[in-house]
Amino acid sequence: MEDFEALLARIMALGAGRRLIAVAGPPAAGKSHLAARLVAALPDAALVPMDGFHLDNQILDASGLRAVKGAPETFDAAGFLALIGRIKAGGAVVYPEFDRDLDLAIAGRGQVRAETRLVVVEGNYLLLDEAPWCGLADLWDLTIAIEAGEALLRRRLEARWRDQGCDAAGIADHLRNDLANAARVMAGSRPAGVTVNFSDETP
Repeated sequence: MEDFEALLARIMALGAGRRLIAVAGPPAAGKSHLAARLVAALPDAALVPMDGFHLDNQILDASGLRAVKGAPETFDAAGFLALIGRIKAGGAVVYPEFDRDLDLAIAGRGQVRAETRLVVVEGNYLLLDEAPWCGLADLWDLTIAIEAGEALLRRRLEARWRDQGCDAAGIADHLRNDLANAARVMAGSRPAGVTVNFSDETP
């Protein structure tokens, strides 16, 4: 992988105008951490998480998809593609953010300012080579994929759901779903411009 300073230099060299950087990878791979670190180190940058486009639990219950929440079909993919297109076009854009503690998306919670040049977008399915997600491919100026071993993902996911108050059975259910989504990301995503590989020993 490129070191962090080299990654920053590559982003800074993208040129003038609104530039979009995708940070993709499986659940709990470290996307949010890397994306936040990039935004903190870059001048005039904003972070836009994909998770604000989770479908509400009422919709998932009605469609029988609650048990696989987090899978590609449990997001408003069309809405997300429209958002990324608007951000790419420039100007100020308001977007929803997901509150993990409340388990719901909150409209209008985030904003990309009109003067913001660099926008780092993070999410599981930014490089997924399936319709409609593949419609994102031409909107990215740089793509970064995070790879991580299953042991690391399992450890982080178990901790995540334990922190959310799940019992052992609940953790096991979430883990099955999350690891299935991780496999789908790793097998079905387009190659990225930069790959960051985290071994099972990475903290």
